[in-house]
Amino acid sequence: MNRKILLSLLAAVLLWPAAVLLARQSPSRGGEAQPAKPAPEEFLRAADEVLEEVSRILALPVKYPLKKSLRSREEIRAYVVSEIRADREPVKWEADQKALERFGLLPRDFPLEQFMVDLLTEQIAGLYDPKQREFFIADWIGMGELRTVMSHELVHALQDQHFEIEKWVDAVKPNDDAMSARHAVLEGAGVAGMLDYMLREQKLSTRDLPDLEPLIRAQMGGEMEKNPLMAKAPPYIRDSLLFPYLAGTFFVQHLLKQGQGWSDFNRVFQRPPDSTRQILHPDLYLKGTGAIAVTLPDASRISGGGWKKLDENVMGEFGLHSILQQQLGGERAQQLSPAWSGDLYGIYQHEKTGKSMLLFRLQLDSESSALRFFGVYSEALETKHKNREGLFRRPNFFSFQTPDGGVFLYCRGQECFVMEGGARSDFDALVSDLQWPAAPVTPSAAPKSRIASRLAAPAHS
Repeated sequence: MNRKILLSLLAAVLLWPAAVLLARQSPSRGGEAQPAKPAPEEFLRAADEVLEEVSRILALPVKYPLKKSLRSREEIRAYVVSEIRADREPVKWEADQKALERFGLLPRDFPLEQFMVDLLTEQIAGLYDPKQREFFIADWIGMGELRTVMSHELVHALQDQHFEIEKWVDAVKPNDDAMSARHAVLEGAGVAGMLDYMLREQKLSTRDLPDLEPLIRAQMGGEMEKNPLMAKAPPYIRDSLLFPYLAGTFFVQHLLKQGQGWSDFNRVFQRPPDSTRQILHPDLYLKGTGAIAVTLPDASRISGGGWKKLDENVMGEFGLHSILQQQLGGERAQQLSPAWSGDLYGIYQHEKTGKSMLLFRLQLDSESSALRFFGVYSEALETKHKNREGLFRRPNFFSFQTPDGGVFLYCRGQECFVMEGGARSDFDALVSDLQWPAAPVTPSAAPKSRIASRLAAPAHS
């Protein structure tokens, strides 16, 4: 799922109130009364002062003057709506919708596009626009909160001056998981830089603090519950929007502690994390343990054609965790999702019937992990598809039929392949394209020659 504009705008909805709560806990603020809303000249002066201080903290000199302005709520809302619609074509919304429904992460016919537009325009505080290289903030925020919000956004502005952050994120298109990892770097740095700014008078920094993730989770989680739309959001939407701030802060803090501070951290822009796995496990990033590239067979020609590919993308460890958590709970998801080593999914739609089909190929870190995945994911599939019949199970193969088509799970070695929404003949054709041995069949459905051929096939190709 392309999360670019969603992630870049989330601070407008959640980070500002959370940042205010954090700021009010800072010893330097104590119980001060909130200052009045700033006049334009006060805003400009404050922005210059905060920019200078954040530049010193990040060890990133200001390369050129920054455009900055106060905007009304209506002006910011119009900008956000424009950016959301410009960033995503209708076909991408449709592909995301169908893929997330097939994975069980969204209810059927959930109004994804309209929900995200409503959510991200409900409460807007301020943004940094990398296209125009302009920082702007809502004209209704008091000066105390204003400086806190500024410090986060000006981290982005300085990193953009040095590393061109929009190009840096877009460089890994169309891999949404890799894009999420890079967004996590940016938003984690924004949170850490904001906290360093808030703690500067105490001569403290993010490196001196214990794990920040629980604190950020508590603050932002509380604000989510107060936000009526966010409180109604499906769990995957909530978790996706929080991921860059929670996991990103954990990642950035870990790198800051492992190095000598921000000057060392800035090297991440030359060697970025390649997946959400490296964000969730920073030591894998430091060791250079990257994701394994995965390919899928082309399903457009099966069943005589008619299947149109809407999207092909990567779920990543975060996505796998979300799928398992949705069906089986967080504890079991946490036990298995770290075994992720690579994946690719494809979402197809039949041009005549309108039905969707999902392909999902996953690489695990060992054969034992693949065996565990087979057991856990087969249970998740049963949990997701309540209306099923014709269940067939073998040690590495599992299938059943639903009103929306067949569901098949086949594992061998360190890999697993899933198809949801097609016929058994379609699945067999795709397995052949993978150059895997034929999957088991029920004795009544298998010709004797087919059974003999299957029994003679090697265990591994």
